[in-house]
Amino acid sequence: MATVWSGCSTSCGSFGQEPPLRGKRGGEGARFRPRNGRRSRDVSRQVQAPSPTIVAARTRVCRAAPCVLESEVAGKEETDMGVWGLDGDPPVADGFDGRKRHGLRRRTVRPPAVVKKGEVGARSAPPAVASESERISEHVGGSRLHFLEERDEETLSKRLIKLSQSNKVRSATELFDSMRASGLQPSAHACNSLLACFVRRSSLADAMTVFEFMRGKGMATGHSYTLILKVVASTEGYVSALQMFNEIEEEEGSKEILDVIVYNTMISACGKAKDWRQAEKLWRRLGDNSLSATLMTYDLLVSTFVQCGQSELAIAAYQEMLRHGLDPSEDIMKAIIASCTKEGNWEFALATLSRMLSAGMKPNLILFNSMINSLGKAGQDELAFRMYHLLTKSGLKPDQYTWSALLSALYRSGRCWDALEFFQGIKAKHPSVLNSHLYNIALMSCERLGQWEHALQLLWMMEKSGLKISAVSYNHVIRSCEVACKPKVALKVYRRMTRQCCSPDTFTHLSVIRACIWGSLWNEVEDILEEVAPDSSIYNTVIHGLCLRGKIGLANKVYTKMRSIGLVPDGKTRSFMLQHVAMD
Repeated sequence: MATVWSGCSTSCGSFGQEPPLRGKRGGEGARFRPRNGRRSRDVSRQVQAPSPTIVAARTRVCRAAPCVLESEVAGKEETDMGVWGLDGDPPVADGFDGRKRHGLRRRTVRPPAVVKKGEVGARSAPPAVASESERISEHVGGSRLHFLEERDEETLSKRLIKLSQSNKVRSATELFDSMRASGLQPSAHACNSLLACFVRRSSLADAMTVFEFMRGKGMATGHSYTLILKVVASTEGYVSALQMFNEIEEEEGSKEILDVIVYNTMISACGKAKDWRQAEKLWRRLGDNSLSATLMTYDLLVSTFVQCGQSELAIAAYQEMLRHGLDPSEDIMKAIIASCTKEGNWEFALATLSRMLSAGMKPNLILFNSMINSLGKAGQDELAFRMYHLLTKSGLKPDQYTWSALLSALYRSGRCWDALEFFQGIKAKHPSVLNSHLYNIALMSCERLGQWEHALQLLWMMEKSGLKISAVSYNHVIRSCEVACKPKVALKVYRRMTRQCCSPDTFTHLSVIRACIWGSLWNEVEDILEEVAPDSSIYNTVIHGLCLRGKIGLANKVYTKMRSIGLVPDGKTRSFMLQHVAMD
């Protein structure tokens, strides 16, 4: 776009051109016609025709730094040119605002006549003026330059700030370039506002131009570095931003400019990329440069470390924050509790939860469930139920995860009978929350107690409720029969499992084979071996059981078959076979 040096005034009151003298009709000017269409006899005024070297065929007035700007739409002619009043009142089509006029009024102007190149000097200006204007007009970075009548840098800087805050990028850029071309220097605040405008538009090239200008003038502040690093990270990636940050940090005098907000920006960029190592390095360098981390710094660090599974670093950042006398936010404490419960550090999680409650914060249901689950895994069933009562007092309703965590806490603590009673209470009061996981925990309790009848009852209840029964559930029932020395019942459950199109796994075969061996069901053992795929663990278990029960001949038969199909016996199987061969 060609550069235009406009001859208009940048003052807020009027144009810089003086009204011309009354000329001949049809000559250099045009008579002003009143709105009623009649020609004025006494107060006729003429408007000087615009010079082709100053005003183009179509123009508009820039309100930011009042100057004549080229229209954004080309190819059409405009018959009128409007001037806005100083108070910002928009004019109507005929130029009358319907109220008291303020400042300049909108006047209708005849469209400029199309003049040939040879007639320019005769009708508007001498050829010397035209050539001078053509000489001044030039390209400056794709932005138009304007003649600035206003020479006060503070006033122009305030206008640049308003344009940037309003996201009027084009006008702000033209004003910025015009000030530089006129030898005027915008303030640091104005440059930062323009830089922030470019950052919002993710315009890296324009942002770098403003940033380099500020660095060259020694105007760059910590906010400037924050903005440029932010746009570099968003457009070119955090690696480029980190490289730029390292170069800036090595410059002389950079430590006086780089503040903690700049470091927070880089920690945030590394956290979004899940690069916890770089975030940790920035955290250490922050302390090496004698800068105190803020609450936002620790929030970013804890969030990054927790998301990357670095619970120790997250706890270290949290503890450092407490040592510096900062009160952690609710999000930080939630993240710490989630990380501690995941790693099994229930004591630190419980202390953090107590701090939350002391600060008047209300943990959510997910937080309570994670605490109950962590306490249950640690065998702290009493603390788990205290947490449950605290949950209900907070006005929260337990869900499936709550009941599962409590039931698991009883089972892990060895309170299997209490677990079965608690399951019955859940079934009676909250039947809608029952799922396969809750049934499996109850079946695990039956397995440990050898309650095969109760296990069969639970299996029948699962089938009746329409739940999909997995191999894990059948395994718990078969194992309950094995513990209770009910091999025939275990074999029936196994047959029903296969009829229900549920594929047995290795644990199923091991359990039912052990039950049949101790029940002296030798034929059934051989039938199961014919059904299963070759597996060393199954054959080793069969040989161990047969040897212990004194069935040496059958054990030799199974061992021979095992070697013939290429399976490798374990050390215990070889020991058994060598022992019985030596005895023979």
